[in-house]
Formats: sequence, structure tokens, C-alpha cells
Amino acid sequence: MMQPPLRIALSQMNAVVGDIAGNEAKIAEGIAAARDAGAQLVCFPELALTGYPPEDLLLKEHFLADARAALERLAEQARAIVAVVGYPERAEDVHNAAGVLADGRLQASYRKLHLPNYGVFDELRYFQPGQRGATIEVDGVTVGLTICEDVWQPGPPLSDEALSGARVIVNLSASPYDAGKGARRERMLQQRARDELAAVAFCGLVGGQDELVFDGHSLLIDHEGTVLARAPQFQEALLVAEVDPVTVGSARLRDTRRRAPAAAAHGSVDQLGSFTVGRPSGARALDAAIAPPAAGLGPVEEIYAALVLGTRDYARKNGFCHAVLGLSGGIDSTLVALIAVDALGADCVTCVTMPSPYSSKATRGDAHRLAQNLGSELLELPIEPMMRAFDVGLSDVFAGRERDVTEENLQARIRGNLLMALSNKFGWLVLTTGNKSEMSVGYSTLYGDSAGGFAVIKDVPKQLVYRLARHRDERAGGALVPSELFTRAPSAELREDQRDDQSLPPYEILDAILEGYVEHDLGREQLLARGLRAEDVDRVLGLVDVAEYKRRQQPPGIKITTRAFGRDRRVPITNRYRG
Repeated sequence: MMQPPLRIALSQMNAVVGDIAGNEAKIAEGIAAARDAGAQLVCFPELALTGYPPEDLLLKEHFLADARAALERLAEQARAIVAVVGYPERAEDVHNAAGVLADGRLQASYRKLHLPNYGVFDELRYFQPGQRGATIEVDGVTVGLTICEDVWQPGPPLSDEALSGARVIVNLSASPYDAGKGARRERMLQQRARDELAAVAFCGLVGGQDELVFDGHSLLIDHEGTVLARAPQFQEALLVAEVDPVTVGSARLRDTRRRAPAAAAHGSVDQLGSFTVGRPSGARALDAAIAPPAAGLGPVEEIYAALVLGTRDYARKNGFCHAVLGLSGGIDSTLVALIAVDALGADCVTCVTMPSPYSSKATRGDAHRLAQNLGSELLELPIEPMMRAFDVGLSDVFAGRERDVTEENLQARIRGNLLMALSNKFGWLVLTTGNKSEMSVGYSTLYGDSAGGFAVIKDVPKQLVYRLARHRDERAGGALVPSELFTRAPSAELREDQRDDQSLPPYEILDAILEGYVEHDLGREQLLARGLRAEDVDRVLGLVDVAEYKRRQQPPGIKITTRAFGRDRRVPITNRYRG
């Protein structure tokens, strides 16, 4: 009798770090929903029970004990279905593990082999690696277990599991987003499926956690690399799909190259249990025509969605229901306002315009029009009286000295104080509006425009700021952003006729240098070889190197590039190496 398809559910959930009870409830709901959908196997993301990354919470014995107790309670609900749940296992050490729940109890755990310790990852700080791959059997189908990095590296444990008979490989993942990551990851998984002649079920975490965003993008891929099912990015979903183990077995029979390595792999993985679930009576048939794989997002649309989700989750998971930002009439604060309104709702965003004598009529007007178009509250707090008060208070100390950047920075700090006062009085989250290009070269005022609780676009280069704002405006039919914002020369408006290009190279040149130096660690000579002028390169590299102390004091913000400041790029402040 031919083996029927295996119905798998992938619970793409938004976990909250440290909220073990809340995550437990979500997992319980996912188990019930998957069982109702007729799934025989349901998977949850990496460390779904604790959220990812729990960081130094993993050093607390009581935290680990609470996670284990929650897992034991969940196991009681795993009846007529097998559930694979990511959790931290406290044994002789701590392991990043996948608990196998079936027949009302925790049957076994698989331990992650490959612990990433690059970029934003610090897993070697917290976990002991596992020793070998593992499989389970669900209704006669052998399923290999992996966790995130285990499939990014070719070879074991995935290859050992496939050679040991696994026709389906499940991967529990918490894969942090950067631009284009979803498409790259999907191509990698397709290659792994083809290489090992195994179906791959990828269950991805979704949501924002401090500076990280997880895009979900859960997948079921057949042994030929064809995407059978795909969950949407940046939203919770329960993806239910079927894989035919017979076609996998037939393909392996035809590929005689696998016979010798399969024999050599005998006994190389742990078999953690065999479970009989059976297709529940009355389970409806799946109709692929009703739910085709979710379409991927375009490059700019994807980044915008990541920024919205990251902002929404940072605010809500930290107890904020309202945000406030300084709206200058420039493109940066415009983009932050657009994101904030999409993330929290127009009624939950207050924009504040704080004009000085140097604020132009055009930017003031654009700020008012944008707030009106968005439907958000706009406060106007002129800062000229406070500027005069500072001038008077400092007049004796500054006597005989010309006005310079000191007075410009005082304006930014006055504005920062006003926003923080509103935050203190009303409990609002202050969103800063500086972009990555400015932050890279220190073109900001410490305790001024950098003061706040969350830096929405701190990892967004200036030229991308324009593309993102235009994308959102086009979605609204051009009805949101005043057109002048896309053409007006950028200016901090802290002195008469000021423009950014008086202090910095044009942004197209600046961003090209930063892309090479920050994202790819290119040196001076390599940048010159790209056709960049020596005077621009020397100037920008010097600015980047001396601004590290400022970047260390910036609020957290959303990572969307491969080399975000902070968790990704770690450079000493006291440092004499240049270039």
C-alpha cells in the first residue's frame, strides 16, 4: 500500500522574549489549530518558547526551569499530532533544542549542532553544541530535525539525516532579516533540498525584537527545489501543506550515487521515536489552488514592511501605545512619520514642529501638510525664546568668541529636550529621525536630534530614505508627501542658507564610500580603485572613525543592512587605526 502524503503545519509565530506564558499560549493555540487542519506534524520556530534571542536570560537557572515547565505543560496537549517546539534545554549544560512532543509528553529533544557566532549572533556564549543529527518517524515517514544554522552549512546534520532515510527535513529558525534575506534564504533551502533529495520544511520566526526583525517566510520545498507552499513575510501565519514521501523515495532509487554514502551513514544519527498519528477522520483535503504560495515582496516594499513591523513591535512589546517625533519638513522625519503611522495608527502618533529663525517657510508648510495628510496630531513649539535664553545664559562665558557649531547644536538639544519632556509627561515613545549616512559620519547632535527611545531609520542610508518615502507615497497615489520634499536640497536648517552638501560630499558619493567602508570593510586603496576621489574618501573615512563614540550613545534601531552599527559592526572607540 502506497504511503499517503504527510500533512505538515508550520506555525510562523511572533514570540516575545521572556514572555514564557504568552509564548506558551500561542504555541498551544498553534497545536490546536494545526490539529484542526488535519496536520500530523506541527513545527514552531527556534526558541519559540522563550523568544529569540533571550541573551543573558539564558544565564538564569529559574528562567530555564520556567521554560521547561511550560514545555511539559504543552506536551500534555500534543495528542493526535506531533509537535516540534524550539526551547532552551537545561541538561548538563544549556542547549538550543527542539522538543518532540507526542502522545501527551515530551518524548525527546534534538540539540542544535552549528552555533553561529558572527554578526548579530552570540550563541557560543550561551549554548553547548549538539553532537549529531536526529530523526523521528511520523506515520511511517522519517523526518530529520535541524535548527536554523544547521541548514546554512552544507553537510551534517542535514546530509547525515537524509542519508539515514529522512525524506523530510524540518528546520526551526529564528533568522534575522536584512534586505533581500528572504530570497537568499529560499534559494539556499532549494539547493539543500536538491542536494539531499529531501523535502525541506522551514518554519521561520516573525516579529521585531529590539534591533532585529524576523521576516517569517516559512516554506515547504520538495526534493527538486520546487516551492510547494510559502507563508507571507512580516506577519503571523499557520502554513499547512503536504509533501509526498513516495516521490522522494522514487527519486532516491533512481540516484545510485547515494547508495554507498547511505550505507556509510548508517547509525550516524539518533532516532528519537516513532509516532502514529493517522489522518484525522473528516480532515478536509488541501486545495493548492485556493492557497497558492504567498508572493514575495519587492526590494523596497520588503524593507518598508520590515521597518513598520520593527517599529510596531518595539513600541507594543515595551508597553508604548503612542509615539512622538520631531517633524522638520525634511525627508528623514517624513519617512519616520509615514512608518510610525503605518505601525501604530494616525491617532497614536504626535508630530512636533519646532521652528527656529532659520526654519524656512517651505519646510514649515510641508510639515503641516504632511501631518494633515497623515491625520496625525501636530504640535508647534517655536524654539526662538529658548535660543535667546541660552544666548543670555552663556553670554559671559562665550564673550569674544564667534558663533559657530555650538549654537547650532544648542538648537538641536533644545528640540531634543522638548520631545523628551513630552515623553515624560504623556508616556510617549520618542522616535528619532537620523539616517545611517548621517550616523556613519557623526552628522548629528549628541543629546539633540539623537535623543530618544527608538531610532527607526538608523540603518537606512540617505538615498534609500528617498526611495522608501516615494514608495509609500506612490502606494497612496501621491496623496501623502508634498512633492517638494523629493527635490529640495537636504538641510539641517541650523543657520542661514545651510545645506548638507556644505559639510558632506553629495549623498550619492557619501553612500558609495560608506557602502564600501562600513558594509564591506574596504580600505582606502580599494575605495580609490572603485573610482572614488581621494579627497572624498579621506574625509569620509576620518569622519566615520572619529564618530564611534556618538554611535555608541544612539538609541536602538532596526537592522535592515548586512552591517548595522551596534550588534553587527563593533569597533573600539579608543582606536588609532585609520582607513
